[in-house]
Amino acid sequence: MSINNNYIDRRILKSKRAMKDAMLALMNEKDFKEISISDIVREADLNRGTFYKHYQYKEDILHEIMDEVIDDLIQSYREPYKGVESFEIKKLSTSAVKIFDHVYKYATFYAHMVKTRTLTGFQNKFCLVLKELALSDLHNTLTNPKIDREIHANYQAYAILGMVIEWINSGFKYSPHFMAEQLLEIIKYNRAESVVKTVIKK
Repeated sequence: MSINNNYIDRRILKSKRAMKDAMLALMNEKDFKEISISDIVREADLNRGTFYKHYQYKEDILHEIMDEVIDDLIQSYREPYKGVESFEIKKLSTSAVKIFDHVYKYATFYAHMVKTRTLTGFQNKFCLVLKELALSDLHNTLTNPKIDREIHANYQAYAILGMVIEWINSGFKYSPHFMAEQLLEIIKYNRAESVVKTVIKK
């Protein structure tokens, strides 16, 4: 790729980042329905022509933000078992748990998820992603045969969402490290001897 193309790509990324940040900032001030394209480009210090080079509707920006958050959520969830065939829950370190770092990284977005109507559906998406990851990536060899895996995955996903929501409602009073530590302690308390095998399909 030429130097000129690299420059253009960086400029596109910078413009799109500015419009995403502008959208989130504006959602602090008004309902999503009231936000106009003029508001977005004014906040981003861009012109309408730049907006229409990349998007057709303001909803396109929101969908792109959600896709970005979901991609990062998946990577964060997989961090503790990335590149390994199995791991022991009791040996898992707090620093390996990245899901709360992820939420803190997108704190403005997650605050909107909890405090506005615009992103309420994202809570279901969040849980669905965690549930699907637990079912597709992880196989617990010591699972109680009386427990349905899908119900158990749902339980775990909604438990994590509950921790995230209360953390947001507290104004992020705890650090991501503390939240990760608490999650691990809860898991270890319930499943101290668990060994989890990873089965990520390439």
